[in-house]
Amino acid sequence: MENLNAIKYTKVTGDKLQKISLALGRSKRTVFAQMVDYFYRNKKDPVDLNDELLKIVLAKGHKSYMAFIRAQEDLLLVPIKQGVDKMITNQRDIVKFFNEQVLGANKTLVQNQEVFLKTAQDNDRLIKLIAQKMESRDSLKFKMLQILNAYIKAREELGTFKTREKEELAELTRKQIESL
Repeated sequence: MENLNAIKYTKVTGDKLQKISLALGRSKRTVFAQMVDYFYRNKKDPVDLNDELLKIVLAKGHKSYMAFIRAQEDLLLVPIKQGVDKMITNQRDIVKFFNEQVLGANKTLVQNQEVFLKTAQDNDRLIKLIAQKMESRDSLKFKMLQILNAYIKAREELGTFKTREKEELAELTRKQIESL
């Protein structure tokens, strides 16, 4: 059997040890042995709450993390940032080209459409004017035909010897034609 030594401690310390052992789920003897091993291996002084060794270990860990982050920054982050910057520059160039080319073409297209619309409106007005002229031409033909028929009828009724009345009839017919 093992050589066992006994340590005497106060009731308060015993209660604290009991709480620690219950929290860890181990016996008090096991917890005590593990505490001794911990302080022996780490060379820590349990009285020193600001343990300098702990600070040194933490500082070394912090330095190693910072060195790792700096290495990753050089290996990954800087090239990624350069690539992203280049991509942003290319995107700006593409947008600038798009604005210059496509928007310029759209403006030209809109101007051409406006010119086409104006031409179409002018053509529409011209067609309507031609249609009116054709209607007035037909109306003019009809009126001219009526005047001519009236002239022929009146002349036949006058006979052959009334020269002065024939001239008056011709003058009246000319005035009717001029008024058209």
